[in-house]
Amino acid sequence: MNTKKDIKSYLEKEFAISAEVIDFVKQIENEVAPQLKKLDDMSELHQYRVIKAMQRAGLGERHFSVSTGYGYDDIGREVVETIYANVFGAEDALVRPHISSGTHAISLALYGVLRPGDHLLAITGSPYDTIRTVIGLEDACVGQGTIKEFGVSYDQIELLSDGGFDEAAILAAIAPNTKMIYLQRSTGYSWRAALTMEIMAAMIKKIREVKPDVVVFVDNCYGEFMDRQEPVSIGADLIAGSLIKNPGGGLAPTGGYVAGRADLVHLAACRLAAPGVARETGATLGINRTLLQGLFLAPTVVAQAIKSAVLLAACYKKLGFAVCPEVTDYRSDIIQSVCLNTAEGVKTFCQAIQEAAPVDSQAIPEPWDMPGYSDPIIMAAGAFIQGSSIELSADAPMREPYYVYFQGGLTHFHGKLGILLSLQRLLENKMIKINF
Repeated sequence: MNTKKDIKSYLEKEFAISAEVIDFVKQIENEVAPQLKKLDDMSELHQYRVIKAMQRAGLGERHFSVSTGYGYDDIGREVVETIYANVFGAEDALVRPHISSGTHAISLALYGVLRPGDHLLAITGSPYDTIRTVIGLEDACVGQGTIKEFGVSYDQIELLSDGGFDEAAILAAIAPNTKMIYLQRSTGYSWRAALTMEIMAAMIKKIREVKPDVVVFVDNCYGEFMDRQEPVSIGADLIAGSLIKNPGGGLAPTGGYVAGRADLVHLAACRLAAPGVARETGATLGINRTLLQGLFLAPTVVAQAIKSAVLLAACYKKLGFAVCPEVTDYRSDIIQSVCLNTAEGVKTFCQAIQEAAPVDSQAIPEPWDMPGYSDPIIMAAGAFIQGSSIELSADAPMREPYYVYFQGGLTHFHGKLGILLSLQRLLENKMIKINF
């Protein structure tokens, strides 16, 4: 019995992937095998942390009961938030299916904490496209109640060319009315490695020396379970993210979270519901079991996604494309960027990732004017959960120099299939040559 031969034959027959591409990816996979093995160690650590958080909270069958209406005294909702706070090293957490996206979660933190006359300072350059609209940096959102329209001033400091903080510029930009420092952990649609805990901790310490009472906020999307600690544990006051990314483990059908200092989490809850109501309402309709099972699986799922990211980087690096992060870089989010140089290259890549999907594999992604973005966006996402970035997906703004952003894969084998198909379609379109 030769299972490897069977796999190769199946890929050739059922997915029309050539032996040339299969052999190339297999060779690269062998080269990075030691690196892929190390990723399991981080996954193992986080698995134990999640289990212990559930045990500390006394999780039981009763917490999976259904609440309706106002959702008063929803013990399942309360235990979910206790577990998340423990896992993230936070005083408190707001974890709700009513939070529709990472952008929504981040906006709760911004609107909850900031008041007229306050100053918001972003120190990782321009935030992700949809957060720019929340702040009020895009003309299309004028009159829609942006942060700036509520009298909050905004400035940003770009990262240095090596991806580090511009310490001198940041400390000089902190004003007496600076209420919040904004950090984006992941790359977003930029060409840089994600921020590590070590780098963030050092910068936060210096900020505290200048302004001890400033609220340090971290957009934690795509970064959960990537490092030994989460941002709250190294000095951040507040973090936010989406449950259909890392922490949902591919099972959470919707939702988001805000975690950190209890008083700040309360302010975010007031924004989600209403002042005076805060977190006391919000029926979870029996979703708590799924949210917690997804969290239980998340460390393993995240490790699977990172393995696919490393393999993609290694394959495209070998073919001469620029990749970010580099193959051997320490990773702090699940996103792998590749510079494909042409619009057609980006389209071909994304269409191949869609072709690998278990859902809507027959769809052909095309760029479109997606709400909240300043450039046409192409997205490949044949997922069980709409927009679930922890499932295999790829997206890109259609602008030079044509970076594409690859992430996810609930299993490494699914991620590998996406890589194989992307290489095959680029090869067929004469956009790459495979020599090994």
